[in-house]
Amino acid sequence: MRILIVLTSHDTLGDTGRKTGFYVSEAAHPWEVFTAAGHEVDVASVRGGVPPRDGDDPADPAQHRFLSGLGETPAVDTLDPLAYDAVFFAGGHGTMWDFPDNLALSRLTREIFESGGVVAAVCHGPSALAGVTLSDGSPLVSGRRVAAFTNEEEEAVGLTSVVPFLLADRLTAEGATHVPGPGFAAQVVVDGRLVTGQNPASARDAAEAVVGLLSEVRLGDMRA
Repeated sequence: MRILIVLTSHDTLGDTGRKTGFYVSEAAHPWEVFTAAGHEVDVASVRGGVPPRDGDDPADPAQHRFLSGLGETPAVDTLDPLAYDAVFFAGGHGTMWDFPDNLALSRLTREIFESGGVVAAVCHGPSALAGVTLSDGSPLVSGRRVAAFTNEEEEAVGLTSVVPFLLADRLTAEGATHVPGPGFAAQVVVDGRLVTGQNPASARDAAEAVVGLLSEVRLGDMRA
C-alpha cells in the first residue's frame, strides 16, 4: 500500500528567534516501520522543497537513513489524495503554524479518510486535524478519541505562550475527547481509522498501529 508522510514547511518558533521545523524522529521512525512492512512511502511538505527540521539525532541510524534520502519534497497541494491508502502527519513545533486550517491539508485528509484510508498524526502533527471537516460539514475529530501533545508537556518545554494555541484544547473545542498519557511517555489512541500519538515517544507505536489497520484493510479486500 502507499503511505504519505507530511512535514511542516514552517521554520520560525514564534518570536523567540529560534528555528524549528519537523521533529525528525517523528518522521524517520514511522518511515522505517512503514518501509519494513513493505509499504511504498512518499514524503511531502506543506510548501514543497527541502523541509526545515528540528531535534535530529545523528546517532540514530533510522534518522540518518531517512535524512540521507530526503531532498526536495513535493507540495501537498500538487498531490492526488486518492493515490494514498494512509497519511501520516509528523510533528514538530513548526506544524502549529502551517498545519491547522490549511485548505490543501484538509482536502487531503478528508479525501483519504472518506475513501476508506487511514489518517494518522503524532505529537503536534494532529494540528493538521484542526479545521478539517467531512463532507457532511462535521469536524473530523468530533466524537472521536485522540492523543496529542498535552498542555502539561507544552508547559514543560516552556512554549505555552509561544505556540498559537494549545493543541489539546483546540481538538477538544472541535468535539474530540483528548486522552492524555503520562508526560513524554508513549501514548497512542486508535479510533476507527484515526490514529494519533501524544509525543515523540509515540511515533513508532503510532506507525505500527497504521500498519495494523492497513493489514486489516488488505485482508478485507482479499476476502471481498
